[in-house]
Amino acid sequence: MFKNLTPNQIAIYAALSIAGLHTLLCLILSLFGVLNLDTFDLLIVFTSSFLVSYFLSLFFVTNYIYRKIKLIYKIIHSYKIGSKGKSAGSAVSANKRVFEQVEQEVMDWADNQNKAIEDLQSLENYRREFLGNVSHELKTPIFNVQGYLHTLLDGALYDNEINRQYLLRATKNVERLETIVEDLEAISKLESGDLVLDLQKFDIKQLADEVLEDLELQASIKDIRIIFKEGADLPFQIRADREYIRQVLNNLISNSIKYGKVGGATKIGFYDMDKYVLVEIADNGIGISQEHLKHLFDRFYRVDKSRSREAGGSGLGLAIVKHIIEAHNQTINVRSTPGLGSTFGFTLERA
Repeated sequence: MFKNLTPNQIAIYAALSIAGLHTLLCLILSLFGVLNLDTFDLLIVFTSSFLVSYFLSLFFVTNYIYRKIKLIYKIIHSYKIGSKGKSAGSAVSANKRVFEQVEQEVMDWADNQNKAIEDLQSLENYRREFLGNVSHELKTPIFNVQGYLHTLLDGALYDNEINRQYLLRATKNVERLETIVEDLEAISKLESGDLVLDLQKFDIKQLADEVLEDLELQASIKDIRIIFKEGADLPFQIRADREYIRQVLNNLISNSIKYGKVGGATKIGFYDMDKYVLVEIADNGIGISQEHLKHLFDRFYRVDKSRSREAGGSGLGLAIVKHIIEAHNQTINVRSTPGLGSTFGFTLERA
């Protein structure tokens, strides 16, 4: 009954208490003959005492308690909406349960501050990990190039058996450095929202055929067949950025070749999802354990670090793929079983 009262209710209860005590005192004095008051007089005493007490109580609560609470509410509300210059006092009325309202505002504000602190700490940890990963990825090719060049300068340059071999190795590491820098630039553009999509209508199967032609040599080296799934090989017209989707297909199919088993197969399928088309790329390679799946699209994350670096790449491919798909307001997922293979699937808008 007396929980979460409004200022008006506080003033009314205070006035009733004071007026009741005042009237009771006058009644006792009348019974002892000190005062000569009848019922009508006592009613006047109660009414006048109630009115005076009510306005005095309301004035006190409003000016000495409620005003301070309004100030707290105003400050917290201003910080929450991010506009210190705007008054929030009008949002609180003397007829509202202001104490409950302010309590909730304080709790919400505290929760938001804790969440903001946690987010900042998470971002700081992510930044440290990212810088560590970048330095680690750059250090290996730089160290290799440095080693080859120093060896050549120390006399190997004049040894015809190894000078060309070392120069080719140095060139390969420089190309890897270039790939890392280009991918870093690409992912920076994707994450900053500066990516401008050239949306157009095109046949996703035709684009996949073009990507397969580019990767035919890579697949033949490991004797991997790239085929379309039977029953899921129909052409679909989609609306997306053709070159960015080419990059997505190229990355996913190339990965299926890199980590596929010799003599295996990569299967591509297209599925009608009403307004969308689901594209799936499946292999029967080494697979990925469950513990790695949730980090698979993180920057520089490698399931098997030594094998991944031997296969080449910057470690940013899947992160870029995820950003491209999300830039199209679509989703990408992966399911995998160690020893059986992996399946990557993403959706695109149907034209």
